[in-house]
Amino acid sequence: MPEPAQEPWSGPAARKAFQVVEVTGPSMVPTLHHGDWLLVQRGAPVRPGDVVILRHPFQQDLLVVKRAVERRGGGWWVLGDNPYAGGDSTDYGAVPEELVLARVRLRCRPPRKDQRSVPGLLGWAVSAVRRVPPEPSASSRLRAR
Repeated sequence: MPEPAQEPWSGPAARKAFQVVEVTGPSMVPTLHHGDWLLVQRGAPVRPGDVVILRHPFQQDLLVVKRAVERRGGGWWVLGDNPYAGGDSTDYGAVPEELVLARVRLRCRPPRKDQRSVPGLLGWAVSAVRRVPPEPSASSRLRAR
């Protein structure tokens, strides 16, 4: 997510319904990778399985991307898709509704620096932009932990 100084969630940019943000870190691998760009929709309704942008409950200048697994007592239980990365509700509990800022709609993987050939760029163009659909099995994964 962006550094706090570049944060698109305050000032004039905060009024936009759709925004683009960059992923940093491995917590959502294999769904999202470091460097991916996300098209997010502010204020969109969140359902179990959706990938969301939220403020970290203990460090609110930090934005994180996680999967909303289920609603618990006025908040969302969120998990990263990478079980080895940590930094989710198993560490800080349910996230209050008001800290969930946006729902991820699309991801775009940037081209690698070595992708210069026409076939390489065409392959990238076909696979770079994808919807980020909800994962219906997220709640069963929660029960398995």
